[in-house]
Amino acid sequence: MKTLLLSAAFALLAGSASAHVSLEAREAPVGSTFKAVLRVPHGCEGKPTTKLRVQVPEGFIGVKAQPKAGWTLEKVKGAYAKAYDYYGTPMKEGVKEVIWEGGSLADDEYDEFVLRGTLSAELKPGETLFFPVVQECPDGATERWVERPAKGQTSEDLELPAPGILLLPKSGS
Repeated sequence: MKTLLLSAAFALLAGSASAHVSLEAREAPVGSTFKAVLRVPHGCEGKPTTKLRVQVPEGFIGVKAQPKAGWTLEKVKGAYAKAYDYYGTPMKEGVKEVIWEGGSLADDEYDEFVLRGTLSAELKPGETLFFPVVQECPDGATERWVERPAKGQTSEDLELPAPGILLLPKSGS
């Protein structure tokens, strides 16, 4: 009986840990091209997801979003906090937010939304780069995956953690 209870508790914990929007890759080296595959495991409390907004983090540059059949794609551009070296050319602005809208991801379905860009070599290895996501559903229902851990916390301590990757040292260094 005790083993059965422990197994059930573990299943519940494993389910809740995977019930949030997450990134397929958990780490990547600075200075590399990174394919951010955002995994969306459900809608909003029984309602389908009809819009997904992703804030592009500072230092993730040259971003391109992958279109999805049945969804419209909007890329909001703006100035970076500073100029970044992009293959020998200073890059001062780019995509700051990506929005997929108009599709329908049922609450009991799963899908992936993809961005590709460069992790600036100026980012600091050992830090976590977060990709805040707002998942919108009919009737104003939303899931805001935007929380970042405070010092001494981990993403597992949060109710609605922003997906993030651990930045590794540049390859070959």
